[in-house]
Parts: sequence; C-alpha cells; structure tokens
Amino acid sequence: MTTNDLAESMTLDCRSCGACCVNLPSNRAEGFTAWVEIEDGDAILERPDLVRKLVRDIDGVPHLRLAPDGRCLALRGAVGREVDCSIYHERPSPCRHVQPGDPLCRRYRHEHGVD
Repeated sequence: MTTNDLAESMTLDCRSCGACCVNLPSNRAEGFTAWVEIEDGDAILERPDLVRKLVRDIDGVPHLRLAPDGRCLALRGAVGREVDCSIYHERPSPCRHVQPGDPLCRRYRHEHGVD
C-alpha cells in the first residue's frame, strides 16, 4: 500500500458508503445473482436465526441473500450516504477482506458511482 493509498483509506468511511455490500452492475449484467459466498467456519453459520433470514443455498454452497436490487439483505441505509451492517460481527470472511481504499473497495465504489 502506498502512502497515497494509506491516506485515502483513512479518509474513506465504510459507514457512508456500502458499495461493497451490493452486487456489482457488471456481475448482474452477466447474470450473477449470488454475491458473497459464506465459508465453513464463518460465524453467521452458527446462528440459525441469521441462516434462515439471510443465507441462500446455491448448489450446496451458502451465500448471503440479496434483495431484488442486488443489496445484501443485512445492509441498512442508503448506499453512498449512510449505511450499517446488521450482521457486522457475524459477517462472512469475504466481507472482512474488503478494506477501506483497497483495490476491491475502489472497484466497488467506482462501479456504484460512490467515487
């Protein structure tokens, strides 16, 4: 990470973005309706209430459910303005990999127009 990347990551606030919690337009254009794959050992799988509400099985692989507009069902608020993750402490591993200002963050922000 460069000094500029570090400075940018310090100014980006996930609570005013949420772009990484919405299926990318490029994915939807290609017909991908699943977004975050849940890995074995992820805390969400230990919560039957969350599994019933938020997990979808696709060919034997659990994924977070998405609303019709592509948003994760756990996301609350307005993307690009103010958001909150209702399962922040139980969020799956892929959600934990995105860091403010990293290449994934910048890609999601760009594709959703939250630059």
